[in-house]
Amino acid sequence: MADQTGRDASKRVDNRAEVRDFLTSRRARITPAQAGLPLYGTNRRVAGLRREEVAMLAGVSTDYYTRLERGNLTGASESVLEALATALKLDESERTHLFDLARAANTGSRQRRTTPRQQVREGVLRILDTIGAPAYVRNNRLDLLAVNRLGRALLTDLYRVDASLGSSGSPPNLARYMFLDDRSRDFYVDWTAVARDTVSALRIEAGRNPYDRGLTDLVGELSTRSEEFRIWWASHNVRLHRTSTKVMHHPVVGELELTGEALALPGDGGLTIITYTVAPHSASEQALDFLASWTSQTVARAEASDPAASEPGTAP
Repeated sequence: MADQTGRDASKRVDNRAEVRDFLTSRRARITPAQAGLPLYGTNRRVAGLRREEVAMLAGVSTDYYTRLERGNLTGASESVLEALATALKLDESERTHLFDLARAANTGSRQRRTTPRQQVREGVLRILDTIGAPAYVRNNRLDLLAVNRLGRALLTDLYRVDASLGSSGSPPNLARYMFLDDRSRDFYVDWTAVARDTVSALRIEAGRNPYDRGLTDLVGELSTRSEEFRIWWASHNVRLHRTSTKVMHHPVVGELELTGEALALPGDGGLTIITYTVAPHSASEQALDFLASWTSQTVARAEASDPAASEPGTAP
């Protein structure tokens, strides 16, 4: 993931390069005026702040900040990281990412790890079935591990067999769908915004869990197969995804404006329930009601012909 072009993304993560590129990109976007610093002359060779200016704002020596920006966060204290976040005007997501990178720099293991296959508990599956809105459970790599009926009906493209989106038997993955399936560009009305958010979600997870084999393999695959992903990955933008509103164009009911809410499952190894809601008495509410009715009729017909066609807590 450290390689800007993505060529080495599927190999072991280079934490130092990740730190270097993140700090350099954050420094470059801040002007002296934005930082409240006087501007002496016009012959500046950098677009943003100089290293010595960041060091002054953070209250550390230029030599020490230079060491940090070269990728060495080992031993950096929480107070130094907080001062650095303030100097670089990091938002909550970026601050979290910086602390994740520092934590990774101070861990002993540098080997890629294969994450055990994640299972969705029966109780969580029952929760999905009781939610009257589209809902699913995903992990931090954006694999969809379980989905309720209305969620499957909403995200119908992800449940159609397509060999290009992953190996047989693997769960649908939102990032693969976004960048490797052209149908996503029709489904999401503002595809670019949603796609950028998808990259930033994977980027912040890479800082949190840099030696996850499944994640590094996914990023390597997307970097190889999608130029847009590769370019946006190199920007090092991050974002915590808790809620967002998306406009989707469904093949059955047309346009829907849905607000997604992320409900973390703290005891379930990074699993999150995503559920979508609509504004009351809106056209989107009517469309979603129609989709629910259409789905119930479709499932009823399927069950009439094959009683095993539908089971509670559908897990792909």
